[in-house]
Amino acid sequence: MSADIRQFNDARYINLETFKKNGKSVFTPVWFVIENSFIFVVTRAVTGKVKRVRNNPNVRIVPSGFRGEPKGTWIGGIAEILNPADSTRIMHLRNRKYGLQAKLASLLTMRKGKYVVLSIKVI
Repeated sequence: MSADIRQFNDARYINLETFKKNGKSVFTPVWFVIENSFIFVVTRAVTGKVKRVRNNPNVRIVPSGFRGEPKGTWIGGIAEILNPADSTRIMHLRNRKYGLQAKLASLLTMRKGKYVVLSIKVI
């Protein structure tokens, strides 16, 4: 695991920067898990971050607090949407890391479509 990605090991949130078609950036604090030097974000299919990643896979991430305040060094990455077969394992990791909070979040976001997992390769 590279030194850049180690800064995420003890973090509960990352600030995910995605980009609109016009190039303007959007910052979103999100939960995440790490596996095999990749960072994974579980979200719902109709969220803005999924739409933006489909249009532009370039992202930046930084460990952050609940409100997105940076607590480390920004690093670049390439995001892609995992196929559903690979998503089950990541969902399990997320649920294990965030426990009851993950179950509550699932209930509160049910109307936003199916789950999607974003895989971020640090560059």
